[in-house]
Amino acid sequence: MRGDRLLAEVAGGDRTRLGLVLLTALTATTAGLLLPGALAGAVDAAISGQRSWPQVLWLLGLGAIDITADVLGGLLTVVVTSTATATLRRRLTRHLLGLGTRSRFADGDAISRLTGDCVSAGSVASILVQLGSAACLSAGAIVLLAVLDWRLALVFLGSVPVALWLARSHLRHTADDVLTYQRVSGEIGARLLDAIRGLRTIAASGTAERETRRVLRPLPELGRAGSGMWQTQARMIWRAALLLPAVEVAVLIAAGFGVLQGRLSVGDVLAALGYVALGMGLVGQIPLLTTLARARSCAQRISEVLDEPLPHRGRADVRPGPGSVELRRVTVPGALSEVDLTIPGGTFLAVVGKSGSGKSALVGVVGGLIRPEEGRVLLDGVSTGRLRPEVLRYYVAYAFERPALLGATVADAVSYGTWAGEIAVRNACRTAQVHDLVVRLPDGYRTPLSETPLSGGEAQRLGLARAIVRNPRVLVLDDATASLDTVTEVQVDEAIETALPGRTRLVVTHRAGTAARADLVAWLENGRVRAVGPHDVLWQEPGYRSVFTESVVDTER
Repeated sequence: MRGDRLLAEVAGGDRTRLGLVLLTALTATTAGLLLPGALAGAVDAAISGQRSWPQVLWLLGLGAIDITADVLGGLLTVVVTSTATATLRRRLTRHLLGLGTRSRFADGDAISRLTGDCVSAGSVASILVQLGSAACLSAGAIVLLAVLDWRLALVFLGSVPVALWLARSHLRHTADDVLTYQRVSGEIGARLLDAIRGLRTIAASGTAERETRRVLRPLPELGRAGSGMWQTQARMIWRAALLLPAVEVAVLIAAGFGVLQGRLSVGDVLAALGYVALGMGLVGQIPLLTTLARARSCAQRISEVLDEPLPHRGRADVRPGPGSVELRRVTVPGALSEVDLTIPGGTFLAVVGKSGSGKSALVGVVGGLIRPEEGRVLLDGVSTGRLRPEVLRYYVAYAFERPALLGATVADAVSYGTWAGEIAVRNACRTAQVHDLVVRLPDGYRTPLSETPLSGGEAQRLGLARAIVRNPRVLVLDDATASLDTVTEVQVDEAIETALPGRTRLVVTHRAGTAARADLVAWLENGRVRAVGPHDVLWQEPGYRSVFTESVVDTER
């Protein structure tokens, strides 16, 4: 199983600390096995009236070693688990980011895998060490019990088939429930995240009750899986709780006969009871099998993501050029169909079309945000699929209608993903017509984003500044000025022209005024380029004029 291989990698990822954990576990196990014998020696010495302080000191010393090893082992286990969890999260995050828009995993489900699943899978080393220690204690206790009196060992071994049956039954009934529970938890998380994103829409439409039912629809299945796990756990616990005293009574009876026959001392009886408790310790660890099953299911879910093939990573650099872009028979299923389009360097191209015509897909393939299934996209004569991703991101910058502003402060949000200094950030904000807003904030550009209330238009302008600060060869605005008034949009256009002269600009727009200011307009319809030309020429077409009429109606609605 791919998940089991991943767990093996996780368990052996930090070998130095894992070795220390194993050493402390071995020390604690050895001390634990020696304690019953030391107790027997101390008791027998005290009863016989002999000098008992050496045996008592030995007993206390073993107890101190056992406690110290347990404490150190616990601390090291926390470090190993935390390191493994962090490693898994970095690996999973890197892979999800590498998949980008090709990821088939819903946002909420991906978050569930990054949080809960990585924690469970990261604890596998701790689980295995605990189970291994319990197994060694049980095996060692049986051997020492046999050394003490082989008859006692035979009585104890009669409980082993029952213990194995308990473990097997527990695992068989738990595995499917655990996997179902993790899967449904991720599904509910995905639905909840979608609902949180659409809170305003839900409130405005009065569909809160219906949305609540949609989010919680998988809850009965989650409840059945959870109930199944707890029922299995409960059955195992009460059966194990009955097994331990039953075995202890049986061994105690056999030991009593040994005392009567002179084979065993009172101390030996105490030692036998100690060995029985240690021997049955593995049964007490059966709940860990549930945790192990959960770790395996989580590792399986993580492996599902890691097994997704990453898109080909190019290794070429872009050639010197003016930022010319060419699309050759580009096809994106459900969005674009055999699109051919040539954009000369330095051109201001407006991309227009009705809703669903493929505008965002067209500008998405230019910078590699969307990989076409067929066809090629060229930047200054080099296929974007051959370019190194960091090179493509450097030369093609995007601003979106709803930008996600990332970073601790406003300045961090604008310079995100670049090494831009304060002067470059300020100049970009001036170009985006947002500098005056930022300087009025309590701490200016150092104001925390969490304390910066932004309207839709203000957020758009910060997102635009983030694209401008890169000084790109190609600037793509995907409806990035939709929330600006017409006057501000014109000012932004003029400022961009001044700050980035000769740059290629692709602007998705619904405004006739923006299309009129563009050098060329690409008119899309049903995933194809219907026509390319100046706005005033295309305006003669009734179908072209209807694009903007529909946009006005949609805006009014």
